[in-house]
Amino acid sequence: MPPRATWKGNLKLSLVTIPVRLYSAVSSASRIVLHQLHKGCHQRIHHQLTCPIHGPIEQADVEKGYEYEKGKYIVLNEAELERLTLETTKTIDIVQFIHANELDPLYIEVPHYLAPDGPVAEQAFHVICEAMRQEAVMAIGQVVMKGREHLVALGAQEKGMVMLTLRYANEISQATPYFADIQNGNLDKEQLELARALVQSKIAPFNPAQFTDRYERTLIELIQAKIKGVAPVKVQEAEAGKVINFMDALKASVTQAQKNPSVKTLGPAQKFKREQSA
Repeated sequence: MPPRATWKGNLKLSLVTIPVRLYSAVSSASRIVLHQLHKGCHQRIHHQLTCPIHGPIEQADVEKGYEYEKGKYIVLNEAELERLTLETTKTIDIVQFIHANELDPLYIEVPHYLAPDGPVAEQAFHVICEAMRQEAVMAIGQVVMKGREHLVALGAQEKGMVMLTLRYANEISQATPYFADIQNGNLDKEQLELARALVQSKIAPFNPAQFTDRYERTLIELIQAKIKGVAPVKVQEAEAGKVINFMDALKASVTQAQKNPSVKTLGPAQKFKREQSA
């Protein structure tokens, strides 16, 4: 049985409307959480709502406002905010389709799963899903969630869809100012060939299951050791590398990769594809 839906509404494509349910694709249940404690008595610290003039206040006394000048606010009550109803308040409105490789990862925020809401919606949902799969495209649309209209991208995923919330263009800083001081320089052909050989030696299909959070694993070992009252795990420090020039480092890295290949390389015709079922 799937978990509880975080949102219910409609998926709209032109004149076609399909009831859908949205689920979070991210789970934080297994993450280690460290709480803030009062040093000495080790009791949990509770953060209290406080007004600088009147001191501690209750949640019922909290309202929302926009600071239009320093220290001056326009108050917006819940009734006023609820009246800001858009067409996308309960509808994922598909505006266009794009090829998947057009979506810059820089814009991606949070992944969700999208499924039909009930048996009646399944047929239409499957048809749209399969059409997107066969055309190898993703849908771009908008939807209101949690008091904000989100830009979203949808793609076929197994028997359902994945929905990615996206950042708007004005939320992304232009890269140019960050790279402006980097000099172009002339590329050394031999260095470039060695660098390409090193890159090629490490090309492999991406398998997220091969990677784990090593910091969290070490943190768990530390916690378990302290619970048992034994000496904490000693973390192995990285050895200081010998200072060698760039060319020597490239040559040594390529030689090491040739002797001990750590990944299975891709053939020239292979491309990464997300595994999907028809």
